[in-house]
Amino acid sequence: MAANWASFTTAEPDLARTVEGRFGSYTHHVLATLRKDGAPRTTGIEVRFLAGELWLGMMPDSLKALDLRRDARFALQANPGEGTSMGGGDVRVAGRAVEVEDDATKARYHEEVEPPEPFHLFRTELTEVVRTYVEDDRYLVVQIWQPGSPLRTLKRT
Repeated sequence: MAANWASFTTAEPDLARTVEGRFGSYTHHVLATLRKDGAPRTTGIEVRFLAGELWLGMMPDSLKALDLRRDARFALQANPGEGTSMGGGDVRVAGRAVEVEDDATKARYHEEVEPPEPFHLFRTELTEVVRTYVEDDRYLVVQIWQPGSPLRTLKRT
């Protein structure tokens, strides 16, 4: 089961605001894809939240775009920021990336973001959103959301 960003926002608005805020704090994040041989590949990426979707835009024929065309699974890690503060916690999103071929959708994205052309555009289908943070300098808290399931919160000392 997968969900778009709008569905996640409706299901867990507080967590969605926190996650979007963490991604909005920095421009560059880390995308993990799968190479042809199944090995992981990590690369930098900029992400956008527009029209209820989490978008991934990429240069033409970039290795990450070719990876996603071959195997749509991805993991996206928000930039943790400088030092060790990780204000707002560590957030990551996993799911599948669906390439957008529709010219009208790509044109609307281009109007908002103005990426260099040509470009690949992927819409995400979320399978998991995770936030990890420290509470009261005592607990490691992990929040896990998956489509169709309630938010799970785990605390460790």
